[in-house]
Amino acid sequence: MPSKKSESKSSIGDELDEWFVPHPEVKIELESICRLHSIPAEELFYKWESYHMRMGQERAILDVPTVREFKKELQETVEREARTKSHMRSADRRGAYATPRNVAKGGDVFGMLDGITPVQQSSSVGNKRKSDFETPSISKSSKAHATSSPSDGKSLSTPTEQAGNQSVSFAARQNPGQIIETLNGHLDIHNPPIAPHPEPRVKLTANTDLKKFRYRPMAMHLSEASEVLDDRIDEFQSLIQSHHGLDDSAFGNAAAQNTNEIVAVGRIASDSPEGKLNAASIVFETSRRTGAGLRVPLKIESVSYQFFPGQIVAVRGINASGEYFSVSEVLDVPLLAPAASQPSTLETFNERLGATEEGDYRVSSNALNIIVASGPYTADDNLAFEPLQALCQKAEETYADMLILIGPLFDTEHPLLASGDLDLPDDCNIEPDRATLADAFRVLIAKPLQALAQAVPSITIVCIPSTRDLMNKHVSWPQDNLPGKKLGLPKQAKMVSNPVTVSINEIVVAISAQDILYELRREEVVVGKPKESNMLARLPRHVIQQRHFFPLYPPVERAILPQTGTEEGIATGTPIDASYLKLGEWLEARPDMLIQPSALPQFAKVVENVLVVNPGPLSKRKGAGTYAQLTIYPRKLSVEERNKGALVGHKLFERARVDVVRI
Repeated sequence: MPSKKSESKSSIGDELDEWFVPHPEVKIELESICRLHSIPAEELFYKWESYHMRMGQERAILDVPTVREFKKELQETVEREARTKSHMRSADRRGAYATPRNVAKGGDVFGMLDGITPVQQSSSVGNKRKSDFETPSISKSSKAHATSSPSDGKSLSTPTEQAGNQSVSFAARQNPGQIIETLNGHLDIHNPPIAPHPEPRVKLTANTDLKKFRYRPMAMHLSEASEVLDDRIDEFQSLIQSHHGLDDSAFGNAAAQNTNEIVAVGRIASDSPEGKLNAASIVFETSRRTGAGLRVPLKIESVSYQFFPGQIVAVRGINASGEYFSVSEVLDVPLLAPAASQPSTLETFNERLGATEEGDYRVSSNALNIIVASGPYTADDNLAFEPLQALCQKAEETYADMLILIGPLFDTEHPLLASGDLDLPDDCNIEPDRATLADAFRVLIAKPLQALAQAVPSITIVCIPSTRDLMNKHVSWPQDNLPGKKLGLPKQAKMVSNPVTVSINEIVVAISAQDILYELRREEVVVGKPKESNMLARLPRHVIQQRHFFPLYPPVERAILPQTGTEEGIATGTPIDASYLKLGEWLEARPDMLIQPSALPQFAKVVENVLVVNPGPLSKRKGAGTYAQLTIYPRKLSVEERNKGALVGHKLFERARVDVVRI
């Protein structure tokens, strides 16, 4: 009979296989970390992700040396926290108003002068205030170490140097052009033509009313916001009633005491405004029409499901005591119908691609060549935008039909942009004292795009803004488009909103720059055994099922998001204007493709017949990133589909090859 120790070891190993899929030697090191710090594999995975994002793709490969460095840093973090707690306990024993001892002469006793007066030499351990995986901004770390001595008596070096986290120059990046993930690898990658196409092969149509995004931000009325949130519950109740064939009598108020089983539709929320949602803190928020907007705790032990704040769910159960609603079943939410077109429309687009005969549908040169990239577009230590220039060169070499650039283009979280420290090229003919951000944008970003448009006149460039974009006055989400003419972008560049749904020929594509996947991962509560164990497939399913680009409400706190390289170090977050959340809904059809950039690992997957792509950032803070190249073949129609004349599905997930490539 196996001992409890061996069972525990086997359980840890199984969890590590699920989250990491490690090499056997790496697995031994990871098991050691789990046992040493008494943490589950899932928490270790999140800590590794934070370390991975800070180190960059090239320097955070899951091998034995890197895992040992990660283990060492994790141990140092634990020891640092222990010293801090010990210091706080000793301070408490001295009393709230006691004067701290062992403070160097001229030192800042209470930390009130931090950033105002110069830091004097001190060996106090208390000066060490960095959080777990924060990378100090360049300016702050250099200032701190220029005038202070190390607290541990070791050689003078920044925390970045001690961790081996120096920036990797773009020219010295490893394995440029390497394909790190492929979906539908049986399809051939696009074979570029000898010369650019004489005419654009892409017809771009906005399926979103872009004028509605020109609302006035920061003018939200609470009554309007509550009505939008309330109407969403009632709309879902109508959908669920129709989908499941339920009578009006089957629905009831979950917050009211009732011994009969009812079906209730409402929003998932937390019983506390602070802290992460968990199974014990889930409450069910009713609409004003069905339950006067009351909230009731949910008892969910008997179901297996995944919940997150803002999620609209339909639950079946009983509220016998009036104190909580006991859930016996969570009803499925119906999906939107897939996008479809008339056969004649598909044939028109196929002719545009040169697919007129039977053998043309599998010729790679007839396939669309689409490149997708997401910001940031330069590393934290420079404004050279070398990754963007390399991407434009790649689009020029392959004669791309479309280049999709998702913000941030000019990132508010970039340390140099945040500090206003801009160094423009000498040949830009702009006086440094009179240069504006718009001038910098035209030189650093618009210039390589103009060169690309001149080299490949048939290309279509799509620019989606981000709430982190400096050049967009519209600061809230949903967000209006960038001012294209002011920024000197070429005529091939099309400015669209964030989020947006567009048609690329017949293909319906949904795009959002807001990182909903990362925030869902932080807030998701898994009850029981999930139907989908793969997190990267499960999270997009929430977006598809909820029919919304950002179904999470409220958003995650800024302090929990990945830290930035600015002096403040706090992310911009998601400044949602709840009055206009309806602009983020999917109204007519399920898209063929969802492009959703995220801080999570890059991927390409098929979820509910939707091709989901996370291209990853083109540039990480300390190194080069990735982009996605799509090879989309024409939609081949059968004889039956042609003769019938009815709407036919696009089946993009069967005819699109996706390659995630290192820039």
